[in-house]
Amino acid sequence: MVLHQRIVSAPVDFGAVRTEFGMVSEYPAEAVSEARDAVDAFAGSRADRTDIPFVTIDPPGALDLDQALHLERTSSGFLLRYAIADVAAVVAPTGALARESLARAETFYLPDGTVPLHPPVLSEGSASLLPDQDRPAALWTIECDEAGEPQRFSVERALVRSRARLDYAGVQADADAGRLHPSIAALPEFGRLRIEAGLARGAIGLRLPAQSVVPDGHDKGGGQHWQLVLEPRTEADDWNEQISLLTGMCAARIMLGETGDSGGRIGLLRTMPAPPPAAVESMRRTAAALGIDWPAETSVGRMLAALDTETPAALVLMSEATGLLRGATYTVLGDEAPAVVEHSGIGAPYAHVTAPLRRLADRYATEICLARCAGTPVPRWVRDGLSEAAESMRRGDAVAGKLERACLDLTESTVLADRLGSVFRAVVVREANGSRPAEIFVAEPPVVAKCVGSPPEGWQVRVRLVESAPATRTVTFAFPAD
Repeated sequence: MVLHQRIVSAPVDFGAVRTEFGMVSEYPAEAVSEARDAVDAFAGSRADRTDIPFVTIDPPGALDLDQALHLERTSSGFLLRYAIADVAAVVAPTGALARESLARAETFYLPDGTVPLHPPVLSEGSASLLPDQDRPAALWTIECDEAGEPQRFSVERALVRSRARLDYAGVQADADAGRLHPSIAALPEFGRLRIEAGLARGAIGLRLPAQSVVPDGHDKGGGQHWQLVLEPRTEADDWNEQISLLTGMCAARIMLGETGDSGGRIGLLRTMPAPPPAAVESMRRTAAALGIDWPAETSVGRMLAALDTETPAALVLMSEATGLLRGATYTVLGDEAPAVVEHSGIGAPYAHVTAPLRRLADRYATEICLARCAGTPVPRWVRDGLSEAAESMRRGDAVAGKLERACLDLTESTVLADRLGSVFRAVVVREANGSRPAEIFVAEPPVVAKCVGSPPEGWQVRVRLVESAPATRTVTFAFPAD
């Protein structure tokens, strides 16, 4: 019996996946021309905030930089200034570029390259918050108290200049060494306060291993070889995420009319209904079976946050918790009050406003907040286009999830194709239920797959690979392995 544990790679062609999902990277010539010739529609009327030493935090090599951050400790708490690329200032609302971005909805990510929302000349060039460049931005100013709770917030059009392009691993290393860039020296304290605030609201955060497909870095001939890895998630990722979440919650409050504006509700929220009580009760039964102490007064989010992510029980419970976070959609605010205005995973109303280079909804939502804060009418193109933008985002998100899964399935089945009969260590994250087989997580290579034979949930088991078919992107293991 061979127990397979080494990392492997294989040549994978994602062309068929691109074709299946209609992924077309090339932009229409007219839209590219608009992007190349784009100018700031609000030049000359912006607040000059190039004096603020903003920094960006993104994955290594990223060029479509939506956000730049400056955070400082004050005598009363924290002052957050968050500059977001002002895409609406460089995309004419009725032009070819606007039409194409409406059709695309968002940037789609494949292992061998992106299918961008906007032409790279714009998203990675003139509109990106690249370092040492003056750029138009929607500048959020959020004043928070000692607990990190927002007291006053607004957004305005400004000219900004980033001083440094940082990445998550580097920020984490600097935080560990006590040498963070001065512009984000307060980020660890603020991030932890915001995480605690989320748990107090009932937010649910999942820390499941994140699979990723990356090149193996070696030229082996026969095409690019790819391997599966687990993406490291640092505290710096979590701290930075809290900045975007806070900004989105402030945006939602503006659109809901909570800031003194008398114009009523108008907006585009990201919403998610509360999980069914039966689903939470099912999780409680699972936790009890796994020996996890879960007091009745403790929320789902706090229970999950307290788990040791290296244990099988944590994998099982976090996998089951994904079932609580369903039904996310885009909700248009208008004359009629929608049934749901909160995002249950965040524990508050929330809107996407921090990634307009990569997501269509952010351009619309930001324009509403800018108008509300300036006391001016919301542009007609925004009002008239909210429903269509929401529908575009719903389609885009559905495609993005299926596309990611297809790329992972293809890589898993290709990498394992010559390992039939091999035995692997795995954790059973979901037991079989009727006709649905069990689901397991194999750590090396990191694979999530079905397993026949009804292994017990939460067990660490040895399983045998019995199917790995790239043509159908199918991987199946069997238990017991003998």
